[in-house]
Order: sequence, then structure tokens, then C-alpha cells
Amino acid sequence: MMSEPQKEIFMGSAVILTNGHLADIEAKTAHGLIRGTRRFKITGVIDANHAGRDAGLVLDGIHRDIPVFSDMDTYMSLTEHTPDYAVIGVALSGGCLDAQWQALALRLLGKGISIVSGMHMILGDLPEFARTARENNARIIDVRKHKPYDQLHFWSGKIYEMTIPRLAVLGTDCAIGKRTTSRLLVEACHARDIRAEMIYTGQTGWLQGYPYGFILDTTINDFVSGEIEAAIVACEQEAGPDLIVVEGQSALRNPLGPCGSEFILSGNIKGVVLQHAPFRRYVDCAEDLYCLLPDIETEIKLVELYGSKVLAVTLNYAGSTDGELYAYRDELERQTGIPVILPLESSSVGISRLVPIVQEFIAEHDQLPDTTRRSTPSGEARA
Repeated sequence: MMSEPQKEIFMGSAVILTNGHLADIEAKTAHGLIRGTRRFKITGVIDANHAGRDAGLVLDGIHRDIPVFSDMDTYMSLTEHTPDYAVIGVALSGGCLDAQWQALALRLLGKGISIVSGMHMILGDLPEFARTARENNARIIDVRKHKPYDQLHFWSGKIYEMTIPRLAVLGTDCAIGKRTTSRLLVEACHARDIRAEMIYTGQTGWLQGYPYGFILDTTINDFVSGEIEAAIVACEQEAGPDLIVVEGQSALRNPLGPCGSEFILSGNIKGVVLQHAPFRRYVDCAEDLYCLLPDIETEIKLVELYGSKVLAVTLNYAGSTDGELYAYRDELERQTGIPVILPLESSSVGISRLVPIVQEFIAEHDQLPDTTRRSTPSGEARA
């Protein structure tokens, strides 16, 4: 029985557990895995509300040959296959598994199926879970288990020695598509022979198999800046890509978890792709408090005050019609003079439109003097 994330990339076959929430925003971990992972071979999704359908069609209308089953017994009877892992594919409020979820996880461990959990509740620390896993030769992989103290990094300033251009995909809220846009951008770069690497900062990025990164919301605050720096340094020194894309978390002005300045400052990041949900009125999980989503124009200015530049705005179009979305995109481009992109669109208005912008960013970065690359938010160059 293991109770911490493993270092290897490919680990085996896996089903995703969504417990009726496959089509909901709470299943964003499942959505990321359905769109692609190098760590697991996804062989099915367990979700009674969408049984009999293809998971990709449920997600975004794209067939991905990932069938949805009503329960694990049905999966095993129809496929005659026992998966190596069952991944909890939802983000539950408070990061805890309720009694129903715990019973499901224990039942699967009893069948010898290892459990992968991104919850804050560390299953491997619970005696009943540890015993059940041990007795059935299964593993518990708690992706959010804290790193040992001696594996954490303080910020050192070594980031100023790094020369590879890097940008961050930040957003105006949580659950807005930052990781998806980061992944799509990296894939689009690869298609144009631009060697790009993504720095993951959440559990889904680890589940998708990215080798460089850390899980921000399990990291003691004193070490967040150092972990950002260490991940970027390791990526540059080991992989040497043309571009490093850093996945953002939460938002600069999200009162539930203000985040973003760490990426810009501690990662010395000069380019930002800013993800926005124009048809979302309130901050995610703060609707009852009527906490309004920040205005996109002032968010752009705030990023600039931190010493970075918004290269493009990308849109999450939930809650809109096509007409409303395109009208908003065109008007925002006109007002800001910044490209506004629909990352999930497959045509020229989609993520491919971002690639020339990134190529220009790389070229401009390569031409900058070293002192400019190291500039602080005030504009003063570092020695």
C-alpha cells in the first residue's frame, strides 16, 4: 500500500469515478483525464446518470472511445477486465469524501483495485482504508499528500539565471479552464514543432502525467514560491524546451484563495494568457455571498502592474449562446487591442490562433537583454 504520489509516468489502466456528476463542473478532474493523460489508460467512467454513452460525447461532443458504465460490477461483467486503478474524478466541497464515497472506495479496494484520490482527506492515513488495501494487495495514492519537509524548496533567486521564455495561464476565477487551455496550448505548440513543457500546479496535471510541477494547495505557504521556482528550474535544466507554460490556480482577486502573483513574481514570468468567463456573474463557490467576478479590463491592468504582459485573453463560454460569445469576443478585442481567443473551438478562432502570438513572444524574449528579463514589477532592473 502506497500513500503518496508516484514518480513514474505510465502506471496502468484506470476507470474514473464521477458518481453521477460527469457532466457537472465538479468533475473537472474527470474532464481533464477524459481529454488526455499519459499516466493512465482510461478504460471507462463509472456514472449511473450517463451510462451507455461515450464520456467524450458527454463532455464536449467529441467521441473518445471511453464508455460510461452504471457501476463497477457492470464494467467488469461487460469488459471482463479489472482495472489497475480507480480515480476519484470529482472535486468535492472541502476536499472530503462523504460516507457514500468512502464506502465505494473501500468496496473497490476490497476487489484489489487501487484508489487514486485528489482529496484533501488522506485516505492512506485512515486505518480501515490502509488495512483493506494491505489485505487485498492494492494501493492508495493520495495525490494531495503533503511533501516531506526535506523535499520542499525555499525561493532562492535561481530563477533569474533561467533563460527559456515562460508564460503563465492565469484566470479571473477557479474552475474556469486554465489547465485545459495550458494543455491545449502545449499540444498546439508541439504540432508546430515548438518544444513546450507544462508546469502543473494542481492534482489533475499530475494525474495527466506531466513530469514537472507541484500541487500548490497542499504546499505550506512559505514554500510556494520556492516550489514554483524549483519546478521551472528543473524543467529548463532537464528538458530544455523552447517554451515553459505554467498552469495557474484560482485568481489574483479571488477572496477564497487569491493566487497568481506568486507565479508572476517568483517564476519571473513576463507573459500571461488570461482565462475569463464573461457569462459567469459571481465567483465560483461564493454565489451566495454575491461576490462579483472581477472586471477583465482591470484584471489586465493588474497583471501589468505585476510586471507581466497579457498576450491574449481566452474565454470560457459556459452560459452563453454562440452569438453572445462571438459578439463579446469581438467587442473585447476592439476595446483592449489584445487577441481574444476561444480555446475549445476547432477552427482558426481556436487555440491554433494563439500559437503565432506565442512564437512572437519567444522571439521577443530571445532578443531581450538579460537585465530586462530580470526586471521587477516597478520596472527597475536587478543586478
